[in-house]
Amino acid sequence: MAEFLYRIGRAAARLPKTVIALWLAVMMAAGAAFALFSGELEESFSIPGTPTDEVNQRLSEEFDGMGGGAGTVVYRTDDGSAFTEDQKEAISQRVEEASEVSGVEDAIDPFATEEERADRKAQLEEGREQLEEGRAELEDGQEQLDEGREEAEASGMLGQLEEGLDAQQAEIDAGRERLDEEAEALEQGEAMMEMSSGIRTVSEDGATALVNVSFTQAQEEVPQETKDAVMAVFEDDPVDGATVDFANDIAMTLPHLFGPAEAVGLVVAAIVLVVMLGTLVGAGLPILTALVGVGIATMVAMSLSGVVQMASITPILGLMLGLAVGIDYALFIVNRHRRQLKQGVGVAESIGLANGTAGNAVVFAGATVLIALLGLNMTGIGFLGLMGSVGAIAIVVAVLVAITLVPALLSLIGERVLSRRERAARAGGGADGAGAASGESGDGAAGAERAAAPRPMSAWGAIGRAVAAVAALGVIALPALDLRLGMPDGSSEPAESTQHRAYTAIAEEFGEGQNGPLLVAADLPGGPDEEAAEDKASDYEFQVAEEIYATDGVSAVAPIDTNDDSTLAIFQVVPEEGPSSASTEELVHTLRDTEPIRGTGPLGVAGMASGNIDISETLSEALPGYLTVVIGLSLVILLLVFRSLFVPVVATLGFILSFFAALGGVVAAYQWGWLGGLIGLENQGPVLNFLPTLLVGILFGLAMDYMLFIGTGMREAYVHKAPARFAVVQGLRAGRAVVTAAAIIMISVFGGFIFSETAMISSIGFALAFGVLLDAFVVRMVLIPALMHLAGDAAWWLPKWLDRLLPDIDVEGSALERRHSAGHADGDAGGGAGDGSAPEAEPSADQEGTTVSTDRR
Repeated sequence: MAEFLYRIGRAAARLPKTVIALWLAVMMAAGAAFALFSGELEESFSIPGTPTDEVNQRLSEEFDGMGGGAGTVVYRTDDGSAFTEDQKEAISQRVEEASEVSGVEDAIDPFATEEERADRKAQLEEGREQLEEGRAELEDGQEQLDEGREEAEASGMLGQLEEGLDAQQAEIDAGRERLDEEAEALEQGEAMMEMSSGIRTVSEDGATALVNVSFTQAQEEVPQETKDAVMAVFEDDPVDGATVDFANDIAMTLPHLFGPAEAVGLVVAAIVLVVMLGTLVGAGLPILTALVGVGIATMVAMSLSGVVQMASITPILGLMLGLAVGIDYALFIVNRHRRQLKQGVGVAESIGLANGTAGNAVVFAGATVLIALLGLNMTGIGFLGLMGSVGAIAIVVAVLVAITLVPALLSLIGERVLSRRERAARAGGGADGAGAASGESGDGAAGAERAAAPRPMSAWGAIGRAVAAVAALGVIALPALDLRLGMPDGSSEPAESTQHRAYTAIAEEFGEGQNGPLLVAADLPGGPDEEAAEDKASDYEFQVAEEIYATDGVSAVAPIDTNDDSTLAIFQVVPEEGPSSASTEELVHTLRDTEPIRGTGPLGVAGMASGNIDISETLSEALPGYLTVVIGLSLVILLLVFRSLFVPVVATLGFILSFFAALGGVVAAYQWGWLGGLIGLENQGPVLNFLPTLLVGILFGLAMDYMLFIGTGMREAYVHKAPARFAVVQGLRAGRAVVTAAAIIMISVFGGFIFSETAMISSIGFALAFGVLLDAFVVRMVLIPALMHLAGDAAWWLPKWLDRLLPDIDVEGSALERRHSAGHADGDAGGGAGDGSAPEAEPSADQEGTTVSTDRR
């Protein structure tokens, strides 16, 4: 692979304009694919086969118009007074128009609904009065009958009149029985009215109204054009004196692919590159190539949205990864090229060598991230696998850009990738002092490091560092024990958004539970025939409703309908708290364990809140298996690279620590709200349900990158006969500059997304930035070196039989360096010098030293 990449680098250096033209063609093709095939992005997520999905499927089969999505429109008066008759009429007209939009099953007039409620209440009150009047009449009749019986008995006429008196008594008894039945029905009606009193469409002060819209398609399948058409009905023709907002089940705010916060992150990355590379030209090249890569990858990903259901966050994940790794991968190659130029290697030869050595490491590092991302498809969760696949596209493009476009641009730049001082030293025929062999920038900080000989830490120092690192990561990870997964609701949207205003208005005027009502399905016993089943259906409905209403966490319940044979009833249930609350999650499980009528089976629960809970639990169940696969993959990769048993184990344990610590940070920030003011988070809530699984895959790949660039330097020093503890120091000093720069760039790019207005993007950006921070600076630069120091030679022990079985993986292309170490004249400026790598000599403390040799096994 190293030789192949060397040839690619040399070819790109000879034909830079051709390579650039090819990439321009690829970009145009990606743009054309985006223009022709891109479709709508989805705002919701779904997993087939969940309990919610099964209930929805059954309801769609049993009831016409059921099982489709829903949306909520919120009207409020500007002055807080009750709606006037003119305003009510205007809103009702718009509701009627919305019901005629293609794809809309129905739109409910809130004022008509409240009138029906008022009519039912009036009927119940009238029925109660009539019942009391009927009872009074019966009591009068009973008194008269009793008096007549007494008179007949006194006059001796009872025998002749008894038959008539008994008939009257039977009539009174029948009337009393009828009244008892009516009283029972009336009491049920009054009880149902009380149980459903919390389900309103107009607030008690008459100043807020909810328009409920139902769609013909399932929630995740409703086209945004249908939702936009519904919103246009209410927005384009405003009602005087009233404002309208839309809940997040109908309104969709497409997150920005790139905004001011992301630009700040890119600026920070540029500053790091300038400090690391010393030139604006050199610093600009990785950013330029990364932008080219993410542009192509994003357009390719978006072009897939026309044929697959893609969440709005999916292409942004690709943008995050592509931008971060694109800059880092280009940095590795550019940094290696600069070092070789300062050693006197010709430009073209240096480009080829950099591509064959650092580029080989880039391909390996990219492959680890790629495998981890594609592994998300193993979870069996469609939308998560698609996210991984889109991220994998970004990684592939970033790697291809790094090993082709970067060499081409380096060829055009020539020696300008070096600073003036470095070019002057190169023109003078000498290397830039010790800095010529340094993988660091050659500036003052590096010079200070070179002045000191490497000294291994003491045993107690190593123990102290290891204990401190583990303790710190453990403390940071503690909040992860309280991890609760869910999906962001309207409260997590930006305060100025229509979704947040709608959520707040509903919560204040109708209760938080109204933002996430549940749809509950109950099987009924039925009867020997449909008529008997229909006669008993209302009694069964009442029995089920009573059981539901008595459940902790229920604010209101109302029957909606029964199917044709009266064997299935559906109810609307309003929880006491919001859709993302712990009590609502507990309520869903409680209802699913409840069997109101013995022998009919437990209740079924659906609705957006229920669906999100099911998705979160499915993802939680998939996480341990995926984490196990990733850990196993980590052990295998590290075993192949480092030919050691100890290194893979401690490196993998370090990854596990950094993962849980990153998760703990997310819980503290987003679930507990500790950093809310700092990161612009207005409302805390559960952690994004697919974030832990996504974090495993991405952080694993990045952790392997850092382990590669730190650990291979240690391995190289050790195989060149350096004592084990000195090798740890040499490897750490050799790789920490480039790893520090790469990590800061990653943190800057990911950190820019923390300030996104979309909570999902913000939490992912935070998790990745915080995870990289902990893994690079605590695990790879503190914990791993300390543990390897304590292990000494045992850190590199490998059974001989296993050593013979393992293939020799030359990650950094040391064999390529040896083949080209005699020196090549390129004919370009400064050419003709050898690459100066001197692979057979023991590396200095500063040498970049990221090659793996097998001299010492």
